[in-house]
Amino acid sequence: MLLSIKTKLSLMMSLSVLFILLLNISLNYYTTQENLRQDSESKMVMTATQIAITLEQTDFSSRYVDGVFGDLLHVAAKNAAKMLDPDIANITNEELVKLSEELGVTHISLLVETDDDIVVARSTDAEEIGLSTRSWGYWYTALQELLMYNEVRSVKQGQTEKHFWSGPFEYSTARPEFISKWGYYYDGKRNYIIDPYIRSTDIQDFIKISSPDIVIEQTIKTNPNILEVTGINPDTFGNMFMEKDGTDRVHFKLRNRPIKFGTYSYGLLEEDQAAVKETVTTNKNVVFVSTVNGKKVMKSFIPIKIENKAPYVISIVLDYDAISSVVREQMISLAAISLVLLEIVIFGSYIVAAYFTKPIQAILGTVNEVADGNFDRRLEVTSRDELGQLSGRINAMTSNLGHYTSQLKQMVDENQSVKEYLESVINQTADAIHTTDIHGTIISVNKAFEQLYGWKSHEAIGRRLELVPAELKDEERERWRRLRAGERLGSVETVRLRKDGSIIEVSISTSPIQDKMGNITSMVSVSRDVTERNRMEELLRQSEKLTTVGQLAAGVAHEIRNPLTTLRGFLQLQQQTHKVNSEHISLMLSELDRINLIVSEFLILAKPQAVCFQQKDLRDIMNDVISLLSSQARLYDIEFSFHYMNEPALVHCEENQLKQVFINVIKNAVEAMPDGGYVTIEIAPHSPQQVAVRIIDQGEGIPEDLLPHVGEPFITSKETGTGLGLMVSQRIIQGHQGILEIESEEGLGTTVTILLPTAVKSITT
Repeated sequence: MLLSIKTKLSLMMSLSVLFILLLNISLNYYTTQENLRQDSESKMVMTATQIAITLEQTDFSSRYVDGVFGDLLHVAAKNAAKMLDPDIANITNEELVKLSEELGVTHISLLVETDDDIVVARSTDAEEIGLSTRSWGYWYTALQELLMYNEVRSVKQGQTEKHFWSGPFEYSTARPEFISKWGYYYDGKRNYIIDPYIRSTDIQDFIKISSPDIVIEQTIKTNPNILEVTGINPDTFGNMFMEKDGTDRVHFKLRNRPIKFGTYSYGLLEEDQAAVKETVTTNKNVVFVSTVNGKKVMKSFIPIKIENKAPYVISIVLDYDAISSVVREQMISLAAISLVLLEIVIFGSYIVAAYFTKPIQAILGTVNEVADGNFDRRLEVTSRDELGQLSGRINAMTSNLGHYTSQLKQMVDENQSVKEYLESVINQTADAIHTTDIHGTIISVNKAFEQLYGWKSHEAIGRRLELVPAELKDEERERWRRLRAGERLGSVETVRLRKDGSIIEVSISTSPIQDKMGNITSMVSVSRDVTERNRMEELLRQSEKLTTVGQLAAGVAHEIRNPLTTLRGFLQLQQQTHKVNSEHISLMLSELDRINLIVSEFLILAKPQAVCFQQKDLRDIMNDVISLLSSQARLYDIEFSFHYMNEPALVHCEENQLKQVFINVIKNAVEAMPDGGYVTIEIAPHSPQQVAVRIIDQGEGIPEDLLPHVGEPFITSKETGTGLGLMVSQRIIQGHQGILEIESEEGLGTTVTILLPTAVKSITT
């Protein structure tokens, strides 16, 4: 159902007022709630402070009573020392029972020192016998000092006298249900410590009186919104032995139990443990709202620090209904007032809207006609207010729309002609063109693409075609990554798959297409079939090789003729004399080896070889070559020095051909140092696209006049060399799209640098 402008305006005004009223209610709700929370937090802090003050006040009474019982135990211990034999072996438990009754103490125990402990050896309480004290903390320290110095020096707790120390009130280790007061006496004249102690209901009653539980009980009665008050020991609270109700079977002593006083019925152990840790660390109050036992509560944790005493935390749990009820009553009152105001605004806004929408109706009629294409309609301007100005601007807009619409129709016709022309050019070009999105999905193809790859346009568009062979996918992904990164890459010659799975050699150029913001939205690739061209280039290379072989034939014949002449002379001499000379045979074999060397190197140059390029690490190839030449190097008293890059030096190569190059170069370096020395081999990055292999010797060097001709056939500085090895090496490096450079200075040595493309931009065969 369509609403009129008047209704919409009235509705908009009503909704605005409603929004303001709701915002006011929300602000009041949160403000009231926050004020009540802060007030409750202040009251909880005040309550915790009162409890802490009460606990401090009762501490004085506790110390007084503690001193009275300590003096009583001191007197009892001194009297027991007078009555007991100094050797514990002569004392029985029955004797101790009688002695405790005479001295007016509950029990007497005798402690002896072992190799690594102090244990109870005699006692009027059978459960005490054999009890270890090693885990008693400062109690164990006090006993050790008493045995060592006849007094306690470092322990601050309890009362210390000469030959005597009394610990504070504490739960008994052997009988945890009792609180006891112990005294320890040792005068150095006996082989045991005397330990009289009192275990009675008087002590238990004193502990109850001196605790803040009565104050807590009165506080909860006075303020029924407080559900629970708990005193927390941060050192042991939340440990692995603590139960959900706060009890702890391991830490049950007065000094270390997790709950110092109060109850722990509204506990959320993990949340409470985090809150205790935070309040102790920051020394600030921690307050949060949670639900415990199905009841919404506010929990506060207040740190309490008293001078010369361990800090602790008081937790107060407040019933959140006390806050919610006040907020609820205020919200009901605000909602009632807001409803009355909203009714008044709705009625008034409808009347106001009717007055303002009358001129708009006229404007709407004119706009509708313009929307239908009638640009001759004009509004009558009767006022100079905003509506009058709007009418005037609508008249101007209508006139401009008529003018621009005519121009737009003309531009659409021109764009259509350009589009048809471009589509014709793209479809008629001989290069295969296809565009993809940034994920590789085909967007469009031309007819040359269909002919080259065998895919029809309706088959290719919307799909990710498998055009790249499996062994080249990593290389292609790297090219796309660099294109997305904004690099400008040139064309690359590689192979692609046709629809029928056949391989085709192509030259591909890929460029990114960017939007106005510079973001890459798609890729356009231009493919050109280079199969026939590559075949022609291969024929040219073969022709060039045959030409080179022809040019070398005369030089080879000349190089072979000299040793053949020597061989013929020796053979004729032996034929005439009918004698075999061993020296002549050695010379003839040497000349035959020379002929074989020349022919072998010549065949390597002339013979076509099957090439299989694979991704290899130059460090591994070089290590294989060094293993092969290490024996020869030792004969020449030569050591190899290696400087390799840490990461793999990966290239696409024919492994055996590179080994042949490295063998030739290193062999030349070894033979150039007849007096021994070092051959340095470096493998390091030369640029992001190239890796460099440098072989540096300390040999005789190459004469300056000979250096420009190195690599030409039969140009060499060695007496028995042919120069073909270095020529073959140059051809191999060129076949790997690399560069072989030689730097030398006569008398100082030679540096051979071989630059090879890294695996990312290496050749494809």
